[in-house]
Amino acid sequence: MTAVADPYAPGTVGRGLLSRIGPLAKLAAPLPAMIALVFARDLATPLVFLGIAYTLILFGARLSARLIALLLLVPVGAAILGLSLGLWVDPALVADTPALLTAGAWTLRAGAVEVGLATGARLAAILALGLVAGLTTTGPDLVRAAVQQLRVPYRIGYAALAAIRFVPRFGYELEVIRQAHRVRGAHGGRGPFATIGRWAGYVVPLLAGAIRHAERVALAMDARAFGAHPDRTERHLVPWRRRDTVFVLVFWAVSATILAALFPWGL
Repeated sequence: MTAVADPYAPGTVGRGLLSRIGPLAKLAAPLPAMIALVFARDLATPLVFLGIAYTLILFGARLSARLIALLLLVPVGAAILGLSLGLWVDPALVADTPALLTAGAWTLRAGAVEVGLATGARLAAILALGLVAGLTTTGPDLVRAAVQQLRVPYRIGYAALAAIRFVPRFGYELEVIRQAHRVRGAHGGRGPFATIGRWAGYVVPLLAGAIRHAERVALAMDARAFGAHPDRTERHLVPWRRRDTVFVLVFWAVSATILAALFPWGL
């Protein structure tokens, strides 16, 4: 007899150290730093927090080829974005900095490049700090923690979770529809018009499947008296542990030390 996995069991992304930290702790710990980075104006502060986030991810998450590719793309994208933003900096603000490139009446100065790179680094650091929780937390665990610890009404939390579960369902049904059309030879051929015809043929059956799935989910929730009572018992608990408190306090202390040492608002 084959064992069937429980789809509502507590989930963990990988087996890294961060998977042992509660979802809300991984959100609360970097939040002050992310807010401070919005108002930072230097280049060093975002780079320091980017390094901290990468260290946590590399040592706390389970590495994979996709994760490594993502971690490589973030700084590359930030550098390209930063250089692009440097082209839009007001020349009057960086007129006293050395010129790096001159084309006719247009001059690219070092100050403009620094401002652009600082902006790209801030965005990369904020994204990386968000990935600390995003790469090591599952949606169901986050919803359970919000309902159990933040007292979010379960009608909102689990309704949102049901909506999130529609996304992979849509992907599965779209693949089934595409295979069925391929077997029947519908909308064959090449070129833009054939592609438009194929995708147009997916719309109606995909909507029909979505409606059927929504009806089944609604009937299942009604059968379980969803919303009939102000609260419900939890099958799986996601408690706030002592290590969660330590993680948050240590991250806040490190963030405060870095911000006090670099003070990125005094420039």
